[in-house]
Amino acid sequence: MYRSAPRLTRILACAAVPVMLVVAGCSSDSDSKAAPTKDGSPAAASSGAAKESPKTVAPATYAKLPDACKAIAAKTIEDMVPDVKTKSGTPGKSSDIASRSSCSWNGLEDKGIKGSNYRWLDVSLLRYDSDPALGSGEERAKESFDKEVAKVQATQGATAVRTSAATGVGDQATAVSYGLKKTGEDFKYAAIVTRTENAVITLSYNGAGYAGAKTPDPNDLMEDAVKAAKEAVAAVATANK
Repeated sequence: MYRSAPRLTRILACAAVPVMLVVAGCSSDSDSKAAPTKDGSPAAASSGAAKESPKTVAPATYAKLPDACKAIAAKTIEDMVPDVKTKSGTPGKSSDIASRSSCSWNGLEDKGIKGSNYRWLDVSLLRYDSDPALGSGEERAKESFDKEVAKVQATQGATAVRTSAATGVGDQATAVSYGLKKTGEDFKYAAIVTRTENAVITLSYNGAGYAGAKTPDPNDLMEDAVKAAKEAVAAVATANK
């Protein structure tokens, strides 16, 4: 009888082991579940970081562009391009004139034994809409402005390139002057790149003297180019009234 007591103790100890394991297992399972809310319903599982709300951008100021061939006054064209071949200008090709358009004029003034004066003027208009993925129209125009200035400065074959700020033309403007050898003559160029709100305007004016005519003065060319650029800026604003 005294020998059976230790045996009984061993049996009870072994029987308790599975019970402890079951309790441990239940405890682990309960930790993986969300704790119930005050009303007894299970709490919602975490959904991770909240989704970002769509980026908002300011609406573009200008919704359209003027006719590029009418962006510069006829009188200005006459003064800048004597004996202009096509007074109404030659429009550039564009699949979306509300966002991109251009126009050019050229003329050769024959002065007899004094030679001939050649002039070329062209204007390019770009407009940018606001886009949540790309930024506001103004931000996009600022990026385009920098690219257009760099493009003019990198003109192949250009010599004596000079860059300066152009005051009083749009919201920001840069003047670039340079020389270029073409058809055996020295051409002088005056370019103005300007931004007005969400539109970018690039105006280029150049000329040369043939058969003994004087090469145009770069300062005179730039003065006329600035005047024409101001008219183009005003035309953009007028088109959106």
